[in-house]
Amino acid sequence: MVALNTQYMGLQLRSPLVPSASPLTGDLDTIKRMGEAGVGAITLPSLFEEQIEQEAQLLGTILDTTQSIYAESLDFFPKLEEFRRDERAYLQLIEQAKKTVDTPIIASLNGYSSGSWTHYARQFQDAGADAVELNIYYIPTHPHVTSTHIEDMLVEVVRETKGQVQIPVAVKLSPYLSAPVHLAQRLIEAGAEGLVLFNRFYQPDLDIKALEARRRLVLSTSDDMLLPLRWIAILYGQVNASLALTTGVHTAEDMMKALMAGASITNICAVLMKNGVEVITELLSELTILMRARGYNSIAELQGVLSHKHTPNPEAFERANYVQLIGQ
Repeated sequence: MVALNTQYMGLQLRSPLVPSASPLTGDLDTIKRMGEAGVGAITLPSLFEEQIEQEAQLLGTILDTTQSIYAESLDFFPKLEEFRRDERAYLQLIEQAKKTVDTPIIASLNGYSSGSWTHYARQFQDAGADAVELNIYYIPTHPHVTSTHIEDMLVEVVRETKGQVQIPVAVKLSPYLSAPVHLAQRLIEAGAEGLVLFNRFYQPDLDIKALEARRRLVLSTSDDMLLPLRWIAILYGQVNASLALTTGVHTAEDMMKALMAGASITNICAVLMKNGVEVITELLSELTILMRARGYNSIAELQGVLSHKHTPNPEAFERANYVQLIGQ
């Protein structure tokens, strides 16, 4: 009998397959079907920092520009809750999702700066979320912004968030880092219990006729998992945190690779968008077959067997692999 249960940030999951934040996980019927199909947890769509800031700025503008108007005009002010619609709807989604499935629910905050937006993590916890994923999306475009500044900012976001909650906090990182292992250790020291590798940036395209940038949604392929796979393998055994691989997981073999590299869970999104919720049952069934064929009876037995932890000299191994590949 093959056991697919795993641990992620102290949470007991029945399988290592976790739908990542997307519009799909914002629908209660889909959430229910995901739970019935056997997912280990569900990450809800992100509440964006920009949504929170825009609401606060809009209210501030109204109050600032109407200070000198007659007192009677206060009756015409929009109610505060109108500016908190996104927040309130998100908290309701958490509450309803918890009632819909017995699967752990992970709330997601997408932003880049420290400040009051991290306080929303406490509201997520109060609404019933089992964990929070900080999707820290930041592209440094100013010449005076240093790598140290960016790392300090990320650490402060985690520290502030952990100051608000007792539930586990995971950090979804960008692949564009100069010293990922060092930053990972700093984030863990600041309180992060999990690391999600990597945030997949959607790159804009240029329209040479309209002379403007155009947004493009290009779904991942299995080839896209090679970068996070490598860093999962490097981090496993070096940091005291759960690791989640995201981007490029499309097949049961992809899942197997991620787990063998050291991941506790594998996030899926594009394969769900292409093939529907039904693919979850197929992936878990195929993963069970793969594990049985290779003599593994549990996730714990195979986790990390292909990580750098089990390589005598990881740095020499990586260098030798590079030289051999380039020399062909």
